[in-house]
Amino acid sequence: MEYHLKTPLTIEDIESLRIGDVVYISGNVFTARDEAHSRILETPLENMPIDLEGAAIYHCGPLMQEKEPGIWQPVAAGPTTSARMSAMTPQLLEKHNVRMLIGKGGMDNVADSMKGKCVYLAYTGGCAALAVNSITKVCGVHWLDLGMPEAVWVLEMDEFGPLIVGIDTGGEDLFWNIREKVNENLEKNLR
Repeated sequence: MEYHLKTPLTIEDIESLRIGDVVYISGNVFTARDEAHSRILETPLENMPIDLEGAAIYHCGPLMQEKEPGIWQPVAAGPTTSARMSAMTPQLLEKHNVRMLIGKGGMDNVADSMKGKCVYLAYTGGCAALAVNSITKVCGVHWLDLGMPEAVWVLEMDEFGPLIVGIDTGGEDLFWNIREKVNENLEKNLR
């Protein structure tokens, strides 16, 4: 199935998504990599510069060009490896009502913590220039002291995708399922 969603997201927006479905997302999307995840987890809710209620977080370290003070233009915005954020994801989902994570390569051991709360969507690696075409505006940047790729960028997106549902709210994990099939086939062929 194909879905066109807009942030902020509700649980009703994502609960019908199943692994393998195609999604296009519009609205504000926040970028966050390792350092930003750490900062989000250590920052008290009342001091958060962004509202993560119903948010979509894109595992991305964009390359931006400052055209004039405070006016940014995206140059590249490809996904980074999501597995690096796996250890922090359960705590992130306990603290904030994030509804969507976007990245590449899947995530490890997070499907249970995502049940009934959040989905993981995969975007093809190597499409950094293509992703820029979906960014209609850079709305802001937070924690630039972490460096350009680690800062939290607020990106207004229009039909960002295609994104593939890799983990759904039922806890089904497309990447885990594929690994299991590969291992089964490998065992059969090695006999």
